[in-house]
Amino acid sequence: MTRKLKFVLIGAAVLLILALMLGCGEKSAAPTAVEPGAQTSAWTMDNPLLRTVAAVQERFTPELMKNPEVVGTAVTLSEEGKPVILVMTKSAALQKGPGGLPYELEGVPLLVEVTGEIKALKTTTPTVSHTAKQTAPIQLGTSGGWRYDLANGYCCGGTLGSLIQIGGSKYILSNYHVLEADIVVGGNSRIATTGDDVIQPGLIDVNCTATSAQNVATLVKKSALPGNNVDCAIAQIIPGMVRDDGAILEIGVLSSSTVAAAVSQAVKKSGRTTGLTRSTVSALNGTVSITYENECAGGTAFTRTFTGQIIIANKRSKFLDSGDSGSLMVQDLTTNPKAIGLLFAGSTSTAIANPINEVLTFLGGSMVGL
Repeated sequence: MTRKLKFVLIGAAVLLILALMLGCGEKSAAPTAVEPGAQTSAWTMDNPLLRTVAAVQERFTPELMKNPEVVGTAVTLSEEGKPVILVMTKSAALQKGPGGLPYELEGVPLLVEVTGEIKALKTTTPTVSHTAKQTAPIQLGTSGGWRYDLANGYCCGGTLGSLIQIGGSKYILSNYHVLEADIVVGGNSRIATTGDDVIQPGLIDVNCTATSAQNVATLVKKSALPGNNVDCAIAQIIPGMVRDDGAILEIGVLSSSTVAAAVSQAVKKSGRTTGLTRSTVSALNGTVSITYENECAGGTAFTRTFTGQIIIANKRSKFLDSGDSGSLMVQDLTTNPKAIGLLFAGSTSTAIANPINEVLTFLGGSMVGL
């Protein structure tokens, strides 16, 4: 069974306060529509129009997220190509209008999208098996995890996503909640520790029997959570066990460069559960709050609210599903795509990624590639 980390819904809305804020807030000029022929690559967070809308979004997000129906917020483009504030909701019960959400904030229109609850995704059959034990050296985008990730009658797993370099050493990049989340001496009488084995496939795919998997790396604890804005973890590769070029199943070798996310950008990923899948970036500067467990199938350890996240379309979980956590999101190019984000959470309509440059800055690393 997979580890499922619950999304936290924050508080109750104070719509009267929000209305008062709207009444006395300083108005911003309404953003203009996309000009005909404009390139979607312009719609990154460096775009001044998106930055203006993001500033309004960030001012009102704390009040918006007091509503138990609000899952998160972000900035995106309307059907007319106009920058708007996206409000993600748990259900269709919350709409714009009297007693609900405002139609606009400081002149910026609101777009409401029902995403359902958003969860960290740790555990369809791909064309290429992403769960089978590979012959070393392995490719990434495959099932893997902490060797001791079983407790409370369950075992867990996720995706060994990509390869990064720190100094002269190479490391597998995945999520904190895939490799490091065991932080209590509980159901398995141990906690995740530097030097622990990281295996391929993960326990979830070898009937919870670690001896049926292979050791491919050793954990280097970075404790990204709960104190930081990224859900990442690394493991130093064992010589000969992982391809030195960092090749990813069905994607191949990456570029060593990275690229910022842009609204409507075409992306792909290779993960344990859904294999190679494609989608588009739907919004930027997302704010979401996630609850993390203290071990496989354990109790709640802490809650972290992430800001500045990438939002990706995930209709019926066809792009990202449980077990795909740790997958690297890259450009949808045939050869040497650039990394964009580290996927870690989602719902049946929406996926969430940490911007890859924020992850690499935290780790002090760079992508392995050409």
